[in-house]
Amino acid sequence: MNRREFLKTITAGYAITVLPFPMWALSNQRASGLESGFRNPPDSARAHTWWHWMNGNVTEDGITRDLEAMKEAGLGGFQAFHVTDRIPHGPVGYDTDEWHKLMAHTIRKADSLGLEMCFHNCAGWSSSGGPWITPETSMKTVVWSEVQIRGPQESFDGWLEEPESNHNYYNDIAVLAFPTPAGERGEDQGFRLINWRAKAGYEREDRPEPDTRSISPEETIPISQIIDLTDQMQADGRLNWEVPEGHWTVVRFGYTTTGVTNHPAPPEGEGLECDKLSKEGAEAHWNGIVTKVLEDAGPRAGRTLNSVLIDSYETDDQNWTQQFAEEFNRRRGYDILAYLPCVTGRVVGSIEVSERFLWDFRRTIADMFAENYYGRFAQLCEQNGLKLYVEPYGRSGFFDDFANASQADIPMGEFWVNRYDAWHWWSSKLASSAAHAYGRKYVGSETFTAGGNNAAWINHPYSLKTLGDYFYCQGINRFIFHEYAHQPWPDFKPGMTMGPHGFQMNRGNTWWNQSADWLTYLARSQYMLQEGRFVADICYYFGENAPNTLVREHQLRPVPPDGYDYDAFVTDVLMQLEVENGELVLPGGMRYSVLVLPHFDRTMRPEVLRKIRDLVRNGATVVGPKPIRSPSLSNHPDCDEQVRSLADEIWGNANGTDITRHESGRGR
Repeated sequence: MNRREFLKTITAGYAITVLPFPMWALSNQRASGLESGFRNPPDSARAHTWWHWMNGNVTEDGITRDLEAMKEAGLGGFQAFHVTDRIPHGPVGYDTDEWHKLMAHTIRKADSLGLEMCFHNCAGWSSSGGPWITPETSMKTVVWSEVQIRGPQESFDGWLEEPESNHNYYNDIAVLAFPTPAGERGEDQGFRLINWRAKAGYEREDRPEPDTRSISPEETIPISQIIDLTDQMQADGRLNWEVPEGHWTVVRFGYTTTGVTNHPAPPEGEGLECDKLSKEGAEAHWNGIVTKVLEDAGPRAGRTLNSVLIDSYETDDQNWTQQFAEEFNRRRGYDILAYLPCVTGRVVGSIEVSERFLWDFRRTIADMFAENYYGRFAQLCEQNGLKLYVEPYGRSGFFDDFANASQADIPMGEFWVNRYDAWHWWSSKLASSAAHAYGRKYVGSETFTAGGNNAAWINHPYSLKTLGDYFYCQGINRFIFHEYAHQPWPDFKPGMTMGPHGFQMNRGNTWWNQSADWLTYLARSQYMLQEGRFVADICYYFGENAPNTLVREHQLRPVPPDGYDYDAFVTDVLMQLEVENGELVLPGGMRYSVLVLPHFDRTMRPEVLRKIRDLVRNGATVVGPKPIRSPSLSNHPDCDEQVRSLADEIWGNANGTDITRHESGRGR
């Protein structure tokens, strides 16, 4: 059997969940242990479910019956939510004394049954907010006001209007003056970078394309002529300034809360979303609700209540926080101040310089998002003996999905019933790639999510099995059903629903009592997948652009050949790769044959390219376009010369895509 046929055989065996590796490679003792676990799967291999308390319609009796039914059917645990989703308000308000009493009962009952419990970190499903979040600890965005002044004036004495703010919360960043670009002298807006709002972090667009137009020097702002007037403005906005000759624009930059709230939450549980770029924001939210639930759990915290969940991100974007300027300067090695006009879409220095600054600006947002929100949650979980589940992606959120996933103990994806848009399909590969790269055993998935007609009590195990098997092949090994709506009434059927969502996996369903065999099949499959190690020949590097996310398989270049599988990752994983006998190896044991560079970008920072050079020197095979420059303004223009020199060393005189392997001291 040749290598290709062998890989196809392993992939086929993995797909049907018989074994993720050939039986003949196992010792008899190991095989015997696997057979025992397959016949009698441990609780850790069983599927979990989302369990939604619907807008305060909660009873102690219903909790008891729900949890007993979960255990009897063969579920291993649940993730507890409190949402509205078009259901009338019930008698139990979120975060009230009665709510905490019922939460404590839930944890005690789950403990007695041996069910694992995960707590979704706020009311609603997105993302982390509540009434305890103040504007100071909420998400923030850059705002500005501006005025044009004609000089010379010995003493301009006027007021700069405070920029529009939300929730009566505003703080200044800086006051800058610069020569008014020619096209703005009057009421015209003048030249603005293409898609500048996305590039400045106001709205999400993955990998925004750089502006390649030409521009007259009169439309740019010379860096040397930007004047910092921050210290010359009084607290009430009054500015006293000796204006030089010419047309000048003065911009008062500040920040305010975005005003975005968690949803879909009942009024008593709704509030501002916490600041995602500061650890203080994450801590304020944790202390506002998670700490209280841990107190409800008492000694069962870290045992029965063993994890916290952050669902997929759907709460808009933020591009500032109190310490952002200092963090930017530290991370990028230059002062942000002179480049702030780029955040308004203007051109500072040149289009290229402005695009590079905005690349750094977005990268800083993404880094702080991962470290200070998801990363701080992970630290707080660890301090309390908990694990962190994360769906590390969203339709909004100016972040790097891969970097977010790196913070999770159990990264999650999602897939829907009869819904095939990219968000739901690539998320599973994102989660499994992160788990493989960072050595995580469990890869979770929000499973069989349904909406509209697909939530109308029409789904059942036979109709769902094939879809589930497919996502096992994508690397998922722990199903978490969407969803089980809490049933507050003892005998009313079909009972409570999650509004228009969910495939109705609850004790009110007509096939609930017949679901045990299906759940046993899932447990056996998941046990085998959790015990094995994923096999992938290709690792795709997705670069450092922010936002950054995985693309669908058919959009990868080159497309993985039939019979071969892959993982995808970003820079922190790339930097851990070593070469052994021509294979790329990660510390956790994952091995790959080929590294593929991003086909959509020919920029790369010198630090990254230097690592690729070392891999090639040591015998790695790399496929991808030859980089031509750095995307960053850090250490510019020396960074570009370093990239060109390194690229020539690796690729030689080749242009475009080439396969490179170390031969006699250089690439080819």
